[in-house]
Amino acid sequence: MPEEIEKDDKVGSVSFERYAEIVAELRKLIETTSRAQFTIGDYALEVEPMREYGGQEKADELFTVKDSLFRLAEDIGLTYSSVRNARWTSSKWPKERRVAGVSHTVHRVLAAIPDDEERFAAILTPPPGKARWTPDEANRRVGRQVQKPVTPQEKVSAVHTLVQDERVAATVTGDLLRRPAVVAQVKPEDKVRVVEELTRDDEVAAAVAPDFLRRPAVVARVAPAEKVKVVEELTRDDHVAAEVTTGLLRRPDVAARAMADDTARHQVNHAQVERGRQAREHFEENSPVAPTIRRLDRTAEFLDLVTACHAFVAAAGRMVPSLRDRELGEDERIIVHENVARVRATLDWIETAVDTGKVDVDGELARLLQGE
Repeated sequence: MPEEIEKDDKVGSVSFERYAEIVAELRKLIETTSRAQFTIGDYALEVEPMREYGGQEKADELFTVKDSLFRLAEDIGLTYSSVRNARWTSSKWPKERRVAGVSHTVHRVLAAIPDDEERFAAILTPPPGKARWTPDEANRRVGRQVQKPVTPQEKVSAVHTLVQDERVAATVTGDLLRRPAVVAQVKPEDKVRVVEELTRDDEVAAAVAPDFLRRPAVVARVAPAEKVKVVEELTRDDHVAAEVTTGLLRRPDVAARAMADDTARHQVNHAQVERGRQAREHFEENSPVAPTIRRLDRTAEFLDLVTACHAFVAAAGRMVPSLRDRELGEDERIIVHENVARVRATLDWIETAVDTGKVDVDGELARLLQGE
């Protein structure tokens, strides 16, 4: 009666009793088959003995060995690999070390144990809780992949084998990433690598980035230097930059720190002047009251000029009498004469402008007004 099967009414489509009879018959057949496979291996060894100590051949593909084994395989109707494997298995299991009731498959798998004594002892000691060796248990013993994985690591190994094709791996990965419980168990560093790989496509990265930037907890963990780089990239568009800058300058602390930068302050002042100029030009070109305003501006300019002359005369009237009985030094007189010359030239310029409307300044007058 098989030890692995608990008693039940049926196994598959047969009764338990009938199943036990089938297993007993097949074990006899497997034992016969195993003896046949060992016989094939023994004869193959006779034709081509193993060439290296310990049964390890450096040149199993040597022409003389392969040619002989290939010819033997064809003559008996088997494949070359079957004959080669049988020969290698027989070389690992001397006749006196072969165990009846253990399949040739198990012998072949356990033959991978390099140490002879360890190998011979292992086949006599089935795994704990097992009455006999199975191919899967033998593969576990030598660290190979099993047909029916049980432990998490075995299942992982099986999955890796199944997803060697990149298209299959891509499909499986997509399915797994839709399972929150699975994603939650992925290590943080592995999650980072996954995200990096998934966002190599610019369109995908662009779609994902806004979601990240809407999560305050995520943004808070970004290094300041990286935040600056992100803002610079996002504000390359002038319209976006203008909107963002306007919002930032409404924050007093931000505005104060920005204006501490000389270049930034200069640019802001320049922008204000330029905006004022553009607004004035637009007004003069489009406003219906612009001509009236221009006339008023001219009147104001006339009044300013008259006021300046009056102020000069009044100031001179106050200052000149104070010079009575006072003698100025040579340097002081020179300075006063220079300034009087500038005033006289300025008065001539005013008269010319009033009479002719020409306000251009020639080179000599310009140098005089500048004190050169």
